[in-house]
Amino acid sequence: MIPRRTFAAFGAALAALAAAVVISSRSAPDKVACPAASRALAETLRPLATGDLAALAVKPVLAPPLAFMDANGAKRTLADFKGRALVLNLWATWCVPCRAEMPALDALQAEAGGPGFEVVAVNVDTARVERAPKFLDEIGVTHLARYADHTGDAFETLRLAGKALGLPTSLLIDKDGCEIGVVAGPANWGSAAAVAAAKALQGG
Repeated sequence: MIPRRTFAAFGAALAALAAAVVISSRSAPDKVACPAASRALAETLRPLATGDLAALAVKPVLAPPLAFMDANGAKRTLADFKGRALVLNLWATWCVPCRAEMPALDALQAEAGGPGFEVVAVNVDTARVERAPKFLDEIGVTHLARYADHTGDAFETLRLAGKALGLPTSLLIDKDGCEIGVVAGPANWGSAAAVAAAKALQGG
């Protein structure tokens, strides 16, 4: 018979190992250095973190491996957008600030969108998912592609990484897949500062 004390020690060791794995998996992206160009870009964007983009926290780290679906139900990941700069926005129809900033995100896509830049607005409603496309149609959003994550995994990944306390949450990602900064909460995405940030992200 194995002594109870041995079982307790073994269990404690397993718990410590599991905790270490979880912590490592959550923090791993932040430990991977972004290219020098991405770090330089962060310094370019830092002065814009005021006024209309006051909620922007600039810190260049590797973007987390988020996954979601496109309008056709095909799985997409951030890796699919490599070579393009992004404003990745997580939103939900029950989130009043999210609904309020959708027209501005649509305007930003209209102004700066193209081969080198896209506003990727991902709806994260997990119930009554039909409301999102209906809402976007009703308010006249025509420039944003329809992306969704009805599992809630994308938001949970950002929450566990300490990047999302609520909705909306937006990541500014450069063409190398480096997360240049995070905007926790709404922002004026139709402002001159937002357009300047979008153009800087794509090297313009």
